[in-house]
Amino acid sequence: MNISELTPAQARALIRNEEWTKPTSGMANGYIQTNLAVLPKELAFEFLLFCQRNPKACPIIDVIEEGSAVAALAAPDSNVKTDIPKYRIYRDGEFTEERTEVKDLWTDEMVGFLIGCSFTFEEALLKNGIPIRHIEEGCNVPMYKTSIACTKAGRFEGPTVVSMRPMTEQQAIRAVQVTSRFPSVHGAPIHIGDPSKIGIQDLNQPDFGDAVSVNEGEVPVFWACGVTPQAVAMQVKPSLMITHAPGHMLITDMKNDEFSIL
Repeated sequence: MNISELTPAQARALIRNEEWTKPTSGMANGYIQTNLAVLPKELAFEFLLFCQRNPKACPIIDVIEEGSAVAALAAPDSNVKTDIPKYRIYRDGEFTEERTEVKDLWTDEMVGFLIGCSFTFEEALLKNGIPIRHIEEGCNVPMYKTSIACTKAGRFEGPTVVSMRPMTEQQAIRAVQVTSRFPSVHGAPIHIGDPSKIGIQDLNQPDFGDAVSVNEGEVPVFWACGVTPQAVAMQVKPSLMITHAPGHMLITDMKNDEFSIL
């Protein structure tokens, strides 16, 4: 099975039937993938405001209306209760479990948010000859909490999470140019080089995802990451928050080209 050639509907069907429970990087090339955050409706406005104030980390692609589990704009035939390979459940700010569906937890009182994902611009990086190490090594992208504080909104505050891809300095310059074309899905990197300057002490110990090789002559390049809401949840401690497991995204019907600027 060549997962890159699947249509979004085929990819979601595999996931819904639990035939694919791994990270979604490289699936259904050409289509937007999104992070997920689901909260009780009494927190929805504050979270939407938080995303509006932190667009690099939390670019909103779609909002799932109260009482629905359908991404009406992004994937009209989706069921967001089942169409993500793995979900994470946070209760009172504590990560309590990981599961392959959330049908029993998603009540009519919940509102869902689909947040842009850096997997979207990976196809463009590959087309420009820039390697994606976690794809090469068959693992999840490494993600780290940083010392960069998000802009507070209501009760929501916390650290920015970044994803990291190693490359040469020349490739990093090109990566800035390529990913700047995708402002709706994190855009250009927010840091290049010394990780300690943004509060990361050890690249081999990511907070989410898997460590990858950084070869001689390469620098780490960091993008704001849609896992940021999970780090925020640990500090805000909502009674219940449903998210995707890092690297396990919703594949939408929206094309990458719709979110690029020339």
